[in-house]
Amino acid sequence: MSRRLDSLGQKDSWEGIRAVVAGFGVSGFAAADNLTHLGASVTALDESVGDAERQDKAQLLEVLGATVRLGEGSTATLPEGTDLVVTSPGWKPTAPLLAQARERGIPVWGEVELAWRLRDPEGPAPWLAVTGTNGKTTTVQMLDSILRAAGLRSACVGNVGRPIVEAVMDPAPYDVFAVELSSFQLHYTDSMAAEAAAVLNVAEDHLDWYAGPTGMRDYAADKGRIFERVRRACVYNVADPTTEELVREADVEEGARAIGFTLGMPGVGMLGLVEDILVDRAFIEERQTSAAELCTVRDLASDAPHYLQNALAAAALARAHGVSQAAVRDGLRAFRPDGHRIEVVATQDGVTWVDDSKATNPHAARSSLQAYDPVVWVAGGLAKGARFDDLVEEVHGRLRGVVLVGRDRDVIADALARHAPDVPVITVGDGETGAAVMEQAVEAAAGLAQGGDTVLLAPGCASQDQFRDYKARGEAFAAAVRRRNA
Repeated sequence: MSRRLDSLGQKDSWEGIRAVVAGFGVSGFAAADNLTHLGASVTALDESVGDAERQDKAQLLEVLGATVRLGEGSTATLPEGTDLVVTSPGWKPTAPLLAQARERGIPVWGEVELAWRLRDPEGPAPWLAVTGTNGKTTTVQMLDSILRAAGLRSACVGNVGRPIVEAVMDPAPYDVFAVELSSFQLHYTDSMAAEAAAVLNVAEDHLDWYAGPTGMRDYAADKGRIFERVRRACVYNVADPTTEELVREADVEEGARAIGFTLGMPGVGMLGLVEDILVDRAFIEERQTSAAELCTVRDLASDAPHYLQNALAAAALARAHGVSQAAVRDGLRAFRPDGHRIEVVATQDGVTWVDDSKATNPHAARSSLQAYDPVVWVAGGLAKGARFDDLVEEVHGRLRGVVLVGRDRDVIADALARHAPDVPVITVGDGETGAAVMEQAVEAAAGLAQGGDTVLLAPGCASQDQFRDYKARGEAFAAAVRRRNA
């Protein structure tokens, strides 16, 4: 059966294929819907019944001929006769359903793998793919803005925007896809061959998923899968040696180039900064002796170092696709990041309040903290197995004080006690969630801040212990700031 699966695409009938879709979130629904459309016999399984919208989608699929089983125990046993499992990205390989599939020799694909196999065989749109511990969404959105400025029909897909299966099956063809990929998605992807791909950075994250002594190595290896079979350019971060090593280890197509990005003066084959100008020394004929101007720092919505890195990575991918200097400039000028990413909420009495709730791991928090000095740091939440010693050692000189919230706040507090014992630390929010937590955090931060300081929400942790998601956390912070400064 696996040989037959390997030959099937979007123009073929999948009749006779019995597919199980593990997980019924956004990507799971897209996979189940399109496999049903292609004629496969689909069973979708999820332990969660979900909200009314999920139940409506389940009813729709059942009308179309699929079987949907939601609720506790639904995923315990793999149905007999299964030919293919398409898993949602958050499922660990140790999940019983996936373990049963491996024991039976049944292929396990992610939605990204399915999408790659369902590309239009007559004119598939190339993929420009991005991964990294932090900055993926901003970089992909920047890239999409550049591609649109070049007059191309582009879409943000994958871990952001539309599910990629839905996009590749769209009857109206796209010229190119800007694809955000998480390590979870890449873990279940085996045949993708991007036109160009970037790894922005690799730092501790998701160590609850990548458990054990080889966890970080496994996490980095999954990130590196994005470079496999790349056709034109593998983009890496000069400041992060792991990303360059992943390029060296990748099996790419002949002629694919390694392209670095740096906040310093770029060498040949790199993009970087010359004073306040973003320049290209990789995709011009005269790269041995000169550089092409792309835009200035003033053209961008932020001059934070990690934002500049994202812009350079997006520019590198766009240039690998053949986009002009002018389109790179216009796309970056037009782009504005989503909320809760280094977003200034208010300035009052000389204190600037900044919401970077999207900083959900120590690496992201470090990038944010390095953009401000002095800082009152609001942090805490679910640490996901991460440590904070290196972060505190690096930024302690910037800290006016720290306000800690959340379940794993003691992990940060212990690192502060070891490496920044003179920095005042206030713990708030015992037993509180949502708005009440942030009311207390903002009041405590205001008591620590002085004129010229930045109060920065850069939690370094996930939010689900006290909030629905990082957006809800950022909204609660912003609302509390505005109420206090009204």
